[in-house]
Amino acid sequence: MDKNKTKVSVLFLILSMLFTVCLLTANLLGTKQIALGSISVTGGLLIFPVSYIINDCVCEVWGYSKARLLIWLGFIMNFFFVSVCALCDAIPGAPYWDNDAGFHAIFGLAPRIAFASFMAFLAGSFINAYVMSRMKVMSQGKHFSFRAILSTIFGESTDSLIFFPLAFYGVIPTSELPVLMLWQVVLKTAYEIVVLPLTIRVVNWVKHYENEDVYDKDISYSIF
Repeated sequence: MDKNKTKVSVLFLILSMLFTVCLLTANLLGTKQIALGSISVTGGLLIFPVSYIINDCVCEVWGYSKARLLIWLGFIMNFFFVSVCALCDAIPGAPYWDNDAGFHAIFGLAPRIAFASFMAFLAGSFINAYVMSRMKVMSQGKHFSFRAILSTIFGESTDSLIFFPLAFYGVIPTSELPVLMLWQVVLKTAYEIVVLPLTIRVVNWVKHYENEDVYDKDISYSIF
């Protein structure tokens, strides 16, 4: 077995942990609706775009295969977290426990919402990694900023196109769904643009520290 394909660096491990924490935190913050001026969004918007930034960093430095590992690791940890929360929510509370409603509101993610979230995350994350990887090869490693923004637009658009219809069709007026999806994509992309200078510095530092700058030539883009 080629050890270079199975070993991971400390920095990759740290980014993977941060990626997973972002996903779990986004689940919890998503239970609250917040107002940004006249726009209402879920609290998950505060942290979820960071997962796409990490996805970009990993794909840029280590390539698609490591991004694929990152995505599946995040998915499995998120699934485990949601499953344990659902189990705890389903178990009757102690006689003196009087906060079932509050606990359920935060941790009792509806099966429909959970399924929509999982499918949207997988599709959006893999689209983001694929676009980032292909564009790096095509541009010969140039124009990182453009590639990061465009991959986020594709990834976030895919995420929103899957999540909102699956989660809210029949619950939210159909005419409102496109508006919600558009705002999610615009705000998450704007988030990435704002932090792009920091992202560039982190990517350049990681490349230098790891002495890695992978180009995905002649690879399989299978998600498995």
